[in-house]
Amino acid sequence: MQRSNSASTVALAALLLAGASFLAVRPGMAAPADSPWGADYFPNVELTTQDGVKVRFYDDLLKDKTVAINVIWTHCVDSCPLETARLVQVKRLLGDRVGRDIFFYSITIDPKRDTPAVLKAYAEKFDTGPGWLFLTGQKKDIDLIRKKLGLSSTNDAKSRDGHAPTLAVGDEASGQWMRNSAVDNPRFLATKINAFLGDWTQGKSYAQARPLDVHPAKYVFDSMCGACHTVGKGDKVGPDLRGVTARRDRGWLFRYIKAPARVRAANDPISKKLFAAYKVRMPDLGMADGDVHEVIKYLDAQSASVHDAKRKDTAGEMAAEAEKSSSHDAAHHEHQHHGGGAHAEGAKKP
Repeated sequence: MQRSNSASTVALAALLLAGASFLAVRPGMAAPADSPWGADYFPNVELTTQDGVKVRFYDDLLKDKTVAINVIWTHCVDSCPLETARLVQVKRLLGDRVGRDIFFYSITIDPKRDTPAVLKAYAEKFDTGPGWLFLTGQKKDIDLIRKKLGLSSTNDAKSRDGHAPTLAVGDEASGQWMRNSAVDNPRFLATKINAFLGDWTQGKSYAQARPLDVHPAKYVFDSMCGACHTVGKGDKVGPDLRGVTARRDRGWLFRYIKAPARVRAANDPISKKLFAAYKVRMPDLGMADGDVHEVIKYLDAQSASVHDAKRKDTAGEMAAEAEKSSSHDAAHHEHQHHGGGAHAEGAKKP
């Protein structure tokens, strides 16, 4: 029996690590009677949510549900902040399906530090919303869950994060699972998940497709930075970057975008202030020099565009206010004219 269970573990892990997608059985259909991916495969260990609620991994979180699961830790130095921010974008694209048709779970691999309270603050920082649980538990139980889901590998020890940014998506009832990069393009991920849920209507036909008009700088910013930052629309997970190219030295900006961990390691005062203000470390994105220059170019152009738009808005508001004031003065003058005439006319009467 133990040998059979071990073989199932290796089989599922291998399939997930290969990135295999199994869509032949639609979610909601019963798993084949001989499917190994059920109650006998997944551990029913106890975990605790960010709200302090005790749950069982299989009974409460997996059974008869479609799920998206990744692993994180709140002191992660590289990919976790980006992972979470990207999945927030995916969740928004999926809309009210999250918490109804699919459930998001992020399990910490650092349970000693990531208490429910710490996980709750992390979830609130990223504004993850309902339908998404952050979970902690015993280290040995979490390691077992990771092994069963194919969310661990022999290369984890070589990574500063201790894990790969991987998202396991599965439907327990049908026994269908697939693995994706958790930092992939959010629209691509949302489309794949919708298809996994059995909705093939999300895409458009080739006849409806328009020619691609891809601006390199915008593409790099949207794919690398847009999950955490805006330009002129307020703070997100990180600061609003409007005007940052004017506020910061260009050399520092290039170094920080290129290798933020190295800048922090040098005890840089600006990076310290940013972490104190936003409580999130900017991850090393592995960007090429050319991509960093494209991002800076984009920030320049967008900051100028936002400035011009705000200046036009201000000018428009001033013009509207001046017109309103002029109309008021004219009405007041007209009132005085008629009022004065009536008084003079009345004065002539005996």
